Amino acid sequence: MTVFSTEVEFTLPLGYRDGDGTLHRQGVMRLATAADEILPLKDHRVQANPAYLTVLVLARVVLRLGSLDMINAKVIEDLFMADYTYLQTLYNKINGVEQEGGNGGAPAMR
Repeated sequence: MTVFSTEVEFTLPLGYRDGDGTLHRQGVMRLATAADEILPLKDHRVQANPAYLTVLVLARVVLRLGSLDMINAKVIEDLFMADYTYLQTLYNKINGVEQEGGNGGAPAMR
């Protein structure tokens, strides 16, 4: 029987700076489930702006970031673009999502 990991450690290129000024770079992302991509579709923010789906999905699959108690949409929104793009690319890689011609690393979510 083959055992595979459902969690991947990462280091953000720049890092998230919290309200106290602490920089958080080390984190863990888990493999996505179908629910991770389906349930956020009901969120009013996604219905108003489909691009917001990526923020909500990343908030669901990033389990840890530094010493933060909780990862939510606000944390993902406040990431520098280099870190946001890094997480999108990592999401695509670990979930086997094929990059579609030059989408800039955005998750190819349906």
